[in-house]
Amino acid sequence: MELKCLNSMGVVWSSFARDCKDTASLRFSRKFSSRGGVTPNSGTNSVTPRCLAPQDRSVGPVIQHNIFTDSHFVNAKHGVNGLNSGLYMRDPMVLDSCEDEYGGVLVNPDRLPAKPDAFVPMLRSSLSHWRNQGKKGVWLELPLELSELVPIAVKEGFRYHHAERGYVMLTFWLPEGPCMLPGNASHQVGVGGFVVNDKNEILVVQERYCTPAVTSLWKLPTGFIQECEEIYDGAVREVKEETGIDTEFVEVIAFRHAHLVAFEKSDLFFICMLRPLSTQISVDDHEILAAKWMPLVEFFEQPLIREDRMFKKIINICLARLGRRYCGLFPHPVTSEFDGKESTLYYNILRTEDDSNCRNRGS
Repeated sequence: MELKCLNSMGVVWSSFARDCKDTASLRFSRKFSSRGGVTPNSGTNSVTPRCLAPQDRSVGPVIQHNIFTDSHFVNAKHGVNGLNSGLYMRDPMVLDSCEDEYGGVLVNPDRLPAKPDAFVPMLRSSLSHWRNQGKKGVWLELPLELSELVPIAVKEGFRYHHAERGYVMLTFWLPEGPCMLPGNASHQVGVGGFVVNDKNEILVVQERYCTPAVTSLWKLPTGFIQECEEIYDGAVREVKEETGIDTEFVEVIAFRHAHLVAFEKSDLFFICMLRPLSTQISVDDHEILAAKWMPLVEFFEQPLIREDRMFKKIINICLARLGRRYCGLFPHPVTSEFDGKESTLYYNILRTEDDSNCRNRGS
C-alpha cells in the first residue's frame, strides 16, 4: 500500500516544461492483469524533468547549443552568416536555465553553484536579468544535497511549491500583480479492489495499522496510485501486494470524491471490479494483519458496513453489477491531437440489444 499517489507536479510540470523530457523509462503492459509483468518496475517510476535544447531557427551552420536555452549566451565570433558553430559564451552571472512556452524560466538544477557565497550573487543577477527580459514565473529545483541554498532563495523572495524525497521546488513570480503560477497537486488518488470468486465470496483484509474504530473491520484491499500508474494497474497491484491474489481488471464500478483529507488535500477513490485468477492467499505481513475469502452476506452484515450510508450505496452498486443490472467504466486508450500523447479515457459503451457490453465483462 503505497503512501505516494501522484507525481506532485502532475499536470503543472508537464504544462510548463513542454521543452523538457522525462528520464524515466517506465513501460506499462496493456493487459489488465497482475500476471505477465504488469506491475511497473518500482525502480523506474520516478519522474525527473530535464530541459532540452531549443531548436535553432537560424540560417547557416548548425549551432551546438548548451542543453539549456541560449537566451543569455553571447556570440563570441561571427561566421559567414553572422553565426559560427559552438563559439558561444554563457553569461557567468546568470543561472543556467531554459524557457517554457508561457514566458517562464526553468532553472537547471544540475548546474547550480554548490557554495552559498557563489549562489547569492548569481541568483540576484539572474532575477534582474529575467525581469529585464520580461520573464514571468521562475521554477527553481534545489536538490537535497544543496538544501543549504533553500533559505537563501526564500530570503530573495522565492516561495515553496512542493517537495519530493530528493528535492524541493520553489517559485518566484517576477511581474507586478498576483502570481499566476499553478499551485501544487491538489488530489491524492486511491483504489479499492472488489474481487468476488465463483463461490460468491469476496476478498477482504484487516489492516495492521488503523484507528481503533475499524480494528475488527474486514474491508476491501485498498491503496494509493503510484506515479505514472494507471488506475487499473494500481488496483491489480494493490490486491496482489496485500493478498497475493492475481486478478484481472474488469471495470471501475464507482468513485468517491472527498475534500480536506490528508494534509488538507482532496481525495479521489476508485472502486474497481477485478476478476480473480488465483485463490491461494499470501498476506503482506508489513501492512496486512489478515486476509480471507468471506461470504458476501457475511461481509455486508458487518455493523460498520451495514450502518454507513456510503458503504451501503457502494455495496448496492456492486450487487447490481454482479447481477448485470449495472455497467461500470472501462479504460480505453486515446490519443489527443492537442499534445499527441496517449492517455486513458474511462467510459461505458452504449448497450446493445443483447447487452454484450456487460456480459462480456461479467465475472
